[in-house]
Amino acid sequence: MARPYVLAETTWKTVADTRYDVAVLPWGATEAHNYHLPYATDTLQCDAVAAESARLAWDRGARVIVLPTVPFGVQTGQLDIPLCLNVNPTTQLAILRDIAHSLAGQGIGKLVILNGHGGNDFRAIIRELQPQVRVFLCAINWWNCVDPRPFFAEPGDHAGELETSVMMHIAPDLVLPLDEAGPGTEKKSKIAGLREGWAWAPRRWTAISADTGVGDPSAATPEKGDTFLHAVAERISGFLVDLAAADVDDLYGDPNPA
Repeated sequence: MARPYVLAETTWKTVADTRYDVAVLPWGATEAHNYHLPYATDTLQCDAVAAESARLAWDRGARVIVLPTVPFGVQTGQLDIPLCLNVNPTTQLAILRDIAHSLAGQGIGKLVILNGHGGNDFRAIIRELQPQVRVFLCAINWWNCVDPRPFFAEPGDHAGELETSVMMHIAPDLVLPLDEAGPGTEKKSKIAGLREGWAWAPRRWTAISADTGVGDPSAATPEKGDTFLHAVAERISGFLVDLAAADVDDLYGDPNPA
């Protein structure tokens, strides 16, 4: 059965009769994920999180529409890995500008970018674009909007326990047996500031990981993925409900809200 909150499944008959409060644009990537997860991992996870969050929000009365997921992300540190497909931040800005202008002209005034890829960072893009469009823009990184540490022994950074568990839950047929996965061992920077995290530079992926993973996936289970995805969707759906009801011209009030 078609889900009325997923645009790809929705007909003009439904759209014409619905006034949408918020659009969600999931944004993934196409990249290697260790030996055991598919290249579409970030995109598939964004699809699942966006749809479940929208379902929960829809059930609470918020008219949320999930747009088709963008499957290409920033991969400038992985250009030497075959078929890791890069789009630059300037390209992302152009895509987002066009989509925002489309929504503004159609009366949808709020857009949430649901990010599923660590190499994507929409904050600077939104800062540049927001003064140019009549759509309220915001972004959520789905994987860290809920603290993952209570759910996983070692969540990992890329194709580790967190991502593997979620994929085992949402797309088990696409996950190879864990005994075929690499260990996801990461080589750390020799520079203390970069190693400790208070300085930053993009990582050259083939220099830090032999299997493209960062994080041990061996403890992953579909049950962990189910539990974590549910907690994430509950939190994001609450945000969508709040945003749907909000007046974006009057967002700030009591400095100590209850």
